[in-house]
Amino acid sequence: MPDLKVVGLDVDGRHILCEGDDPTQKYRLRVDDRLRAAVRGDLVRLNQTQIDIEVKSVLTPKEIQARIRAGASVEQLAQQADADISRIERFAHPVLLERSRAAELATAAHPVLADGPAVLTLLEAVTSALISRGLNPDVLNWDAWRNEDSRWTVQLAWKAGKSDNLAHFRFTPGAHGGTVTAADEAATELIDPSFERVLRPVARVAQLDFDAVEHPIVTEPAPEPATESPRPAARARKSKPVVPAWEDVLLGVRSSGDR
Repeated sequence: MPDLKVVGLDVDGRHILCEGDDPTQKYRLRVDDRLRAAVRGDLVRLNQTQIDIEVKSVLTPKEIQARIRAGASVEQLAQQADADISRIERFAHPVLLERSRAAELATAAHPVLADGPAVLTLLEAVTSALISRGLNPDVLNWDAWRNEDSRWTVQLAWKAGKSDNLAHFRFTPGAHGGTVTAADEAATELIDPSFERVLRPVARVAQLDFDAVEHPIVTEPAPEPATESPRPAARARKSKPVVPAWEDVLLGVRSSGDR
């Protein structure tokens, strides 16, 4: 196997120029991840396919911090870069502290309403809104990350029953704690006291009309037990008509004996 000797770098910066035993024979070697892995002695990456290498590229410390600052988690980056989680944590730690501090400052900012900044801070407004809805304001999770426009997005997470809820705000640091504006409907419900809808609308239960006049239930009286009707009084037996004797008829004597 002939040996090659590196003689320079191509003008495109992507190839190494080499030559063999015969100086007239020139070779170009493309500089890629496989070559870098071979130079480092990284046999694992050397045995990977080109597609795997291009997809799972090694993140630099600057790239790690930039992605963490934009909202990525340590676990996400470690999985995407196929890197050891301890390496990601080492560079992510100061940025995570920065995000935590931004979220803490945002809770002391004043929400901007239709008529201007509110007197209450964001934390006070959120606490009041949750208490009025019967929710626990002590179990809240605040987070923040920086957008491409260098502005901060603040996220509030809380539970209502078994459901997980999120609200997002735009945080602008400034005098007197700075200001926050609602970035979605859930955030508007939390900070705007005139917002008509509730945080988690519940279907109304049909109301019973307890004021309706109760109509008495009329029941027919139970029939009295049948009794044997009294028998009509036995008619007095008719006496046979008295047949007057012939002398009475002749003399005009009445049957009663009166004349």
